[in-house]
Amino acid sequence: MEEKKLGLGSVVSISVGLVIATSCLVSLGEGAGSIGIVFIFAMIIACLLNMTTVTSLSELNALMPDVTGGLAQYTLAGLGPFPTLISMVGGYLICNLLSCGVEASIFSYAMAQTLSLPIPSLGYALIMTVVVMVANLLGVDMFAKVQNVVAYLLVGSLVVLGLIGMFKAGTGTVVEQPMYMTTDLKDIVPMCAVAFWLFIGAEYVIPCAKDIKNARRNVPLGMIIGLIVICIMQSIMVLGFHNYTPWAELADSAAPHLLYGENLLGYPGKLWMSLVAALAVISTQNSTVNGLSSICQGMAKMNMMPQFFAKTNKYGVPYVGVIFTSVSIGLFAFISDGSSDMIEFLILVGSVFWMVSYVLAHIDVLVLRKRLPNAPRSFRSPGGILLPVIGIIGTVYMIMNISTDPVERMQIWVLTGAVFLILAVYSCIWIKTKMRMPVFKPVPLEKVMAMESDMYYAVRKRRGIWK
Repeated sequence: MEEKKLGLGSVVSISVGLVIATSCLVSLGEGAGSIGIVFIFAMIIACLLNMTTVTSLSELNALMPDVTGGLAQYTLAGLGPFPTLISMVGGYLICNLLSCGVEASIFSYAMAQTLSLPIPSLGYALIMTVVVMVANLLGVDMFAKVQNVVAYLLVGSLVVLGLIGMFKAGTGTVVEQPMYMTTDLKDIVPMCAVAFWLFIGAEYVIPCAKDIKNARRNVPLGMIIGLIVICIMQSIMVLGFHNYTPWAELADSAAPHLLYGENLLGYPGKLWMSLVAALAVISTQNSTVNGLSSICQGMAKMNMMPQFFAKTNKYGVPYVGVIFTSVSIGLFAFISDGSSDMIEFLILVGSVFWMVSYVLAHIDVLVLRKRLPNAPRSFRSPGGILLPVIGIIGTVYMIMNISTDPVERMQIWVLTGAVFLILAVYSCIWIKTKMRMPVFKPVPLEKVMAMESDMYYAVRKRRGIWK
């Protein structure tokens, strides 16, 4: 059977796919509306910080190529099963399913506000979820085709709309307002936590590494190009915001992209932005369903999740994971329907979960370099330990300053802490009863790589080692 391969363009589109989402446009509006165009500097800092994560994950992928579980297998080899389960279930599964469900809900709200069709608000989200699920069930080729079209249309639309606003070429009234509200670093740096969400998710290309041509070059390069493209595009949007949308209204809006589109070009602009929102949801759900199903497949091979997640259909797709992820997104969309006012809080909660996973990725690099200094790596994070250390310090700082409101910050810490506590209890029980492994003992690299084989689980189960 001919091996399927994706090029650099597909890598960039996958990287961009999850990152650009409706919630990112909300965060962009909140950040720009709070401090003006100097939010661009906060974005650049957040982008550079995410690049350190990209380099760490690229090194881990070079050390353990072709593994389907990505960060799950890296952390299993570096830190053991306990941190792996907590970070993957909390930092990836729960976070992504929740945020993607809310994305779909906000998309439904925007479409209902823009189109006069006899379709219930939630109907738009459910239709989109079914379409994306079917596309992913048809295999990686279909995934790549959908992702390429959606990602490039999405980026192109946002750049054009941003440029129209930037050069004051819109049909709406140009707003006279200051370009910024502060130049004080103590006001700008905390906004990096808001900007951080704008660049989260580029690593979703990692589970697809085995399907990528020249992965050594294209995996890190594609993710870095994706982050740069996003930073430039979002900066253009901020400059467009300045000319057509009052900062205060932008910061307070639950749908700043629709507000900007309408102020820029009237109803056609609002309609165009609704199209952009639709593309964002397709892109987000496409990347989420494809990435999470692969991660679930890899974790099932390690007996860290039920074995049915490892099953594949005739296209080689882990169909149980695809269906589970899609149904969960639809469920969260139903639960959050009409609750768009909570989007900012949920974004920040999701950021903390994701940041914890990023910290663990950096720690994995440091631990595995110490333990396996001579293991072959086709890519190394440049600068020795410098970038991983910077990544850890910067990400922990973001967690400690996740919100400028001390009350909201405490609420975020309490909620995420409670979830991690529940996951800790679950992880201990699962590891002891199902995996029958030491909770904190790292698994040898060769054993983690061997888990890719379907026979690994079958042999261990036959011997009574795994239940």
